[in-house]
Amino acid sequence: MALQPAAGARDLNPRQVESNRLLSERLAAVYRLWGYDEVSPPRVERLDTLMAGGAIDSGDVVRLVSDDPLGLRPEMTASIARAASTRLASRPRPLRLWASGTVFQSRSADEGGMCIEENLQSGVELFGVQGVEAEMELLALLIASVSTLDLGAGHQPQLLIGHTALMDLVLSPYDGVRKDAIRTALTRYDRLAIEAMDLPQVDRDGLLRHLDSRGRPDLQLRELEERFGPQPVFADLKRLTDLLTPAADAQGVSVQLDATFQPIFELYTGLVFQLVCQGKAAPVVIARGGRYDDLVRRCGATGMDAAGVGFSLAIDPIRELLSESSAGQAAEPAVLVAYSAGTGLEDALQRQLSWHQQGTRAVVELKPVADRTQAEAMARERGGLQLDWITP
Repeated sequence: MALQPAAGARDLNPRQVESNRLLSERLAAVYRLWGYDEVSPPRVERLDTLMAGGAIDSGDVVRLVSDDPLGLRPEMTASIARAASTRLASRPRPLRLWASGTVFQSRSADEGGMCIEENLQSGVELFGVQGVEAEMELLALLIASVSTLDLGAGHQPQLLIGHTALMDLVLSPYDGVRKDAIRTALTRYDRLAIEAMDLPQVDRDGLLRHLDSRGRPDLQLRELEERFGPQPVFADLKRLTDLLTPAADAQGVSVQLDATFQPIFELYTGLVFQLVCQGKAAPVVIARGGRYDDLVRRCGATGMDAAGVGFSLAIDPIRELLSESSAGQAAEPAVLVAYSAGTGLEDALQRQLSWHQQGTRAVVELKPVADRTQAEAMARERGGLQLDWITP
């Protein structure tokens, strides 16, 4: 029998599991305050749903051996959009939903072959609002959610915002294979690829300026308007970032606009964003999201209902960030109930019940202990528990 977990899978210890639960509950409390209802999408879905109509590469999906083309979900948005457009289609819009659960992704292992990455996510989806008002609520909710996570200044949280319409403007002078090559180079921040392209020098310089240009939304929008003239997307982004920036500043989150930022999954058509923190060794993406109207349309929604925005927070990376900075590591009070040979387990269980009635975690030593000194040593060995010693 193999004694190691599969590549990409992890055994979580009790403290990690408890931290994940507490983080998930904090976020859920915020979602509920904002009027979002919980749903539970299936872990197993048909491949055409999981691939979101081609927006997610089949190589990212963990396939199952079955008569039907099934797989494990790499994210939850596609499943929730399907449910919103079918079983929940009769519910009035805006439709606000949230979910928490495990997602699975297939990737190449360092030593060759494939492995499955398993991660816990929590997030929200808002359906049925086509205007920028949906993005305004979504990002305001993201900042409210981040405020519960106890991120410190050392984490340097940064919200990076892009928009597919901005990328379209940058790519508007090009077409065909050249346009696709430029898009790929920009989204991968590949300077060498752009410098090697057979383009007029002025075009290469302009693309490199876009590649290097990210920062305060007001300054970025001013530069973009100088180059491309007034555009509806500029007005929407100004309204959105004017609302967002003060709230983000209050939480220590810097906001940057980047015309060339695009996500890994080609799920989004409109606003895209991700929240990045500085880890001990490298930047860590803890949240991502955006607008995905095309996906909702492919799920069968029509007219004004064919609109969706959402975000997901990655619980495991957040837990690891907080663990690195020792944030959120204070253990809840806990008691060890131990008893001498002159009493019995029945007395200890009654004492444990009294602790539980006070809301205090308490565990019982099931065998009698020789003396108080030994019981105190046991309490220390088990994480510094408070001792409740019972003796005649």
